[in-house]
Amino acid sequence: MLKKEVKKLNKYNVRLKIIGDMSLFPIDVQKMATEAQILLSNNTGLTLIIAANYGGQWDIVNACKQAIIDGVAADELNEQTFASYLALQGNTVDLLIRSSGEQRISNFLLWEVAYSELYFTNTLWPDFDTGELDKAIESFNHRDRRYGGRNE
Repeated sequence: MLKKEVKKLNKYNVRLKIIGDMSLFPIDVQKMATEAQILLSNNTGLTLIIAANYGGQWDIVNACKQAIIDGVAADELNEQTFASYLALQGNTVDLLIRSSGEQRISNFLLWEVAYSELYFTNTLWPDFDTGELDKAIESFNHRDRRYGGRNE
């Protein structure tokens, strides 16, 4: 699938980022994923993020390990520095859409969804179309985003 889609992604100026523990995939898949990300890294349009063998807890532990390896001192470690070691490197999620009637985040982007707006729908993912996306965006547009604060 990756081989087939890389040319199309490049044509449409899409950048690709694959997050997760790729070490469990066959070497040829790891190599192909790395090459695809490098090929598309200078694109400036949308960024397609594929979570493959990803878990939020894994991401947090991996970030801790990398910060230690890099010699980040305890007094230098803050939320912004730590977030730069996570898979999304400090980017956050504004709206998390959970399909299929499930009402949990299931170990997905635990750090990045701290202040996300959550939208739950009973619609199954294969049936989630533009109409369903419009409903989610409409709901999001009516939210009072306080990022952990309170109304004045």
